[in-house]
Amino acid sequence: MEVRVRTGYGELRGRLEGDVRVFKGVPYAAAPEGVLRFAAPVSPERWAGVREAVAFGAAPPQRPPAPGVPPVWRPEDGLDCLRVNVWAPGGHGLPVLVWIYGGGWAYGAPSMPQYDGAALAAHGVVVVTFGYRTGFEGFGHVPGAPDNRGLLDQLAALRWVQEEITAFGGDPGNVTVAGQSAGASSLLLLAGSGKAEGLFRRGVAQSPPRGCRTREEAEAVTAALAEAVASDARSLADMPPQDLLSISDAVLTKGAPGGPFGPILDGELVTGEPWEAAAVAGNVALVIGSTREEYRGIGGPLPGDALAGVAEHWNLPPEASETYLKETGNPSEALTALLSDALVRMPALWAAEAHAAAGGRTWLYDFAWAGPTLGAAHGIDLPFVFGLPHSRFATRFFGAEPPPVFTELSTAMAKAWTGFAATGDPGWPRFETETGTVRVWDAHPHDEAIPEEGTRALWQRPADRCR
Repeated sequence: MEVRVRTGYGELRGRLEGDVRVFKGVPYAAAPEGVLRFAAPVSPERWAGVREAVAFGAAPPQRPPAPGVPPVWRPEDGLDCLRVNVWAPGGHGLPVLVWIYGGGWAYGAPSMPQYDGAALAAHGVVVVTFGYRTGFEGFGHVPGAPDNRGLLDQLAALRWVQEEITAFGGDPGNVTVAGQSAGASSLLLLAGSGKAEGLFRRGVAQSPPRGCRTREEAEAVTAALAEAVASDARSLADMPPQDLLSISDAVLTKGAPGGPFGPILDGELVTGEPWEAAAVAGNVALVIGSTREEYRGIGGPLPGDALAGVAEHWNLPPEASETYLKETGNPSEALTALLSDALVRMPALWAAEAHAAAGGRTWLYDFAWAGPTLGAAHGIDLPFVFGLPHSRFATRFFGAEPPPVFTELSTAMAKAWTGFAATGDPGWPRFETETGTVRVWDAHPHDEAIPEEGTRALWQRPADRCR
């Protein structure tokens, strides 16, 4: 059945799916094509008549995330990725939950099946997803163009929500932004930026990694890309995106770990790592957390004898290897735990500590339920939050069939996330720097005190900005 809504840009025709009204592919900014390709987002044109809103917009240009995985973007799809999608249950003045996808600031799209908002919307919130520029298009340094275009896209989408969500039954004064991985760190960076003031009240940061780049690092990546395609930096803006995507990350980073693109320390929108942004985001209530074994979903296996070298790379004290071995029982598990802490778990904890210390309303969680294939890996919490156990993404963690615990745990998490969006309370005690209470999500969710000793005591929050 078709449904219609009138926005400030024109009338939309969507679909009624069950009890939820769904509108897809609605422009929140003009397509970043031609002279707009590397520009800050600008408002879309108004349209006459009724616009069909039943299909997602294009994904941002990107390579397939892994060999054998179908491409999310093809050159013929074009660049028209700045679109929003809305799942709206019946009613007015409803809380709004806006989702920012992850993907290392190089991958991802709202059209991916794991981000379908219908199940979340059924809990009584208006769910919004949107596309933003990733990779070189969104986070590459282009001479003469603004940096952090992907973050500027996110701000533009949130302004659209403020202007238009009332027409869909949402309350623009009660907006929560949630995201996972790069989406979680993006949320924290926005929360700590004055440019997002008034755009949202609350945030849920699922597994926020470290990863901002200095201007010098970003310029070095651009120079490596220009060299690889036998061009100069300014001419890169005229090259087809597929030509730029053909250059491997290893070439762009000279073999250094991590991807080549991410938020650039511009001193204005991005002034430090996500945990530093959390320290100045006290007016935004935050739920922050991570999965127990993050590295299982991020990197490949490493030899157990690499433990001491990895500990030294992260500037841990000499006793670090022994401490991790004592807590985990074997070198492989110790290495997984150390890298999980280094890449995500400690940055998430630092963000919670900084936010709470600044007087912000803070809640911390630890997703500990372990799947049969990758354990409690990076990303395993997504199917539970969205209530989607059968997507290709979910089978990566569950295998052919979802686990018996799925329905109960998924319902509990969805109620916590949507309850937080509605009332500002996810349902467990606030995290205080003195007490350090954490909600543990497993087959039997419960609350624990974070231990002061053990591996946590090995880590000191970095004084340097950006790695």
